[in-house]
Formats: sequence, C-alpha cells, structure tokens
Amino acid sequence: MLEQHVKVMSLLKSVGEITGRKKFQKIIYISKKMGMPFQEKYDFHIYGPYSEELSMRIEELQQFGFVSEVREEKAGYHQYRYQLAMAGEQFLETNTQRQSFEQEKTVIDEMNACTSKFLELVSTVLYLEPAPKEEVVEKVHTLKKTQNYSRDDIEEAFAYIRQWRHKANSET
Repeated sequence: MLEQHVKVMSLLKSVGEITGRKKFQKIIYISKKMGMPFQEKYDFHIYGPYSEELSMRIEELQQFGFVSEVREEKAGYHQYRYQLAMAGEQFLETNTQRQSFEQEKTVIDEMNACTSKFLELVSTVLYLEPAPKEEVVEKVHTLKKTQNYSRDDIEEAFAYIRQWRHKANSET
C-alpha cells in the first residue's frame, strides 16, 4: 500500500525541498530515466514529459498531510514549494518500504540545483531517446521552439545526462 507514494516522499526527504511543480515533475522523470525506482507513466505535454499520475500522487500526499505545498507570489505568477511535512517524516520512519536515495543523492541534488527550464530540456532529450543525436536536436528545436534552446544548451543537456548516468550507475 502506498509504495509509490513512499518513493516520492523518500526522494523529497533526501532533497529537502523542491521549488516548482514543473521541477518536481522533471526531477522524478529524470530520476526514473536514471534507473531510480519510479513507476509513474509520462506523456509528452507543453513543458515536456508530464505525469498526471504523479500530480495526483503529490495531491494525495498533501491531503494525507505528508507533504506541504506552499504557494508564493512571484512577479505575476505562482510558485510552489514542496517539503516533507512532520507527519510524512513520521510515516517514513515507520514504513519498511521507504527508500534512502543516499546512493543517488548527488545526482538528485544536482538536478534540484538546475532551473526548471533546463530540466525541461533534459527531460525532453531523454523522452526522445533512443533517436540519433541529430534527430533529437532537430526535434527539440521543433517541439520547444518557444524556449529558444541553442545548440550549446542542448549539448549541455547531453553532457549532464552522461554525467548523471555515470554517477547514478557508479553510486548504486
């Protein structure tokens, strides 16, 4: 029961706080692509890979009182901050299905330090795999036209993917 909820809570406990709904989505998606034990199904939407399943899971965790969501006003838009609530901490303490994510903490922390725009690019590149690199670059320019990602931005995304895969595989 709640096995997938526990994994999301465990990741949130490991990282401390995630700022932004989009960033939360991308961190879980990229973590899944790095081989971490997430099962959410993703479809491609405006901001890249998106999981309705994950959105519902986060909402349920808030309703249980396990995750806190704080809404902040930022220059004409709303931003959300997520943290594990005290009830979530207590639940994890007694749950045998919890994940530590200690092995993957470096990768998760690095993702959390990135902008949501960059994580959108990385997750889009991962979503387009295993297409050849030039095809991925072309599709990113088509699918993400309004983001104006440069060739250098895309190369940086590929470099981060290689780096995170190496760290995720060597730390596990």
